[in-house]
Amino acid sequence: MSSNNENLAIQRIAKLVDENSFMEIGSLVTARSTDFNLTAAKTPSDGVVIGHGLIDGNLVFIYSQDASVLNGTIGEMHAKKIASVYDMAMKMGAPVIGLVDCGGIRLQESVDALDGFGTIYAKEVAASGLVPQICGVFGNCGGGLSVVPALCDFAFIEEKKGRMFVNAPDAIEGNNTEKCDTASAAFQSENNGCVDFVGSEDEIMEQIRQLVCMLPSNNEGDVYTDDCEDDLNRACESMENMKGDPRYLLSQISDYNTFFETKADYARNMVTGLIKLNGMTVGAVANCSEVYDAEGKKAESFDKSLTAQGCNKAAEFVQFCDAFSIPVLTITNVNGLKNCMCSEKKLAKALARMTYAFSNATCAKVNLITGEAYGSAYVFMNSKSVGADLVYAWSGAKIGAISCCPGATSLCWVFTVIPSFHSCSSTSAMKSAILVFSGPKYWSSISCPFGAGAPKRVRPA
Repeated sequence: MSSNNENLAIQRIAKLVDENSFMEIGSLVTARSTDFNLTAAKTPSDGVVIGHGLIDGNLVFIYSQDASVLNGTIGEMHAKKIASVYDMAMKMGAPVIGLVDCGGIRLQESVDALDGFGTIYAKEVAASGLVPQICGVFGNCGGGLSVVPALCDFAFIEEKKGRMFVNAPDAIEGNNTEKCDTASAAFQSENNGCVDFVGSEDEIMEQIRQLVCMLPSNNEGDVYTDDCEDDLNRACESMENMKGDPRYLLSQISDYNTFFETKADYARNMVTGLIKLNGMTVGAVANCSEVYDAEGKKAESFDKSLTAQGCNKAAEFVQFCDAFSIPVLTITNVNGLKNCMCSEKKLAKALARMTYAFSNATCAKVNLITGEAYGSAYVFMNSKSVGADLVYAWSGAKIGAISCCPGATSLCWVFTVIPSFHSCSSTSAMKSAILVFSGPKYWSSISCPFGAGAPKRVRPA
């Protein structure tokens, strides 16, 4: 190996892969440039360890940056080594995992290093939709390097030392680290939309291992990733009481209650993640109006409305699932669109992006309506009209053209969009009429209504 076993880059790889399965490649590569007294002795392996290994028997290709070599900065040969990992991964059809701990561009190599950044970006784009890309940030990941985890399918940040930023907190006008640490893992996880999990180094390694075992190795891989002995026909209890929190519902219907949530801290009113049904990996997109803690107490609540951040989160996830032929299950409980000035600036484009993702996806698509499904918000959420293969509804679900919320009824009064409402002399009468039109009699696009305690055989055919 290029470094001793005490090297952090080697240690991280050892934690990630199966024991004694890692094979290093390119350990003798050093920096080609000799400017500013750069020598081979100063740049062992040019600051990055690359190779391939196994995770639970699954082949993966890995690069791990070595912060002890020029702070892990990216130079010409450093970038070429990472690019070679992508070339091998695409040829073999195996996931790429990057472990980032980098001081940025290597200024001693000037434009050669800058060209290296572009090479890495190009390889990530070329691999997008062909093999899964996973990134873990364990140190600095700033400037142009912050695009690397953003281009990956999944990103993880170490909670204490991991720092991701485009501009450093102190470089932002009117801000400093003490005022708002915009590079912290918590800030990035909640705001930038590309971070899936924040935790300790060991927790991240375990999460990556679990993720690799759930994903197909490539876009032609099998979504049946393991055998299942869990009873497909077992009843799922208490789902009706916690239908506002789809995390509970999804974990209940999944094999062995497995649910891998993605982008967990971002746009929390839209839940995305992976479950297993009879050994098959299924992507899940769900509206969320409530969040319960470990003790079953309500910790947070949201409006049943679509937001720009939530739509963008869902669209990106659906496009990933479609690229790898992973079936998509949608849990719908929505009654409108977010009503605020910020939404007016962003929501239409976000809704278009999500609608395009659902309608364009050729993977199997199933929609389960657990609560409300009103207006165009329902149409956007993988309805039958935009391409869902099957749509199911719980027996108490309400489906209609317009909801009873104040904003919707006000719209009726102003525009009188439904002729039958002309005779409504009061808001209460209008709400009654809306509820009539929301009943099962008008569910022409619903495949089958059933109770919340039904067996868990709710899966793509």
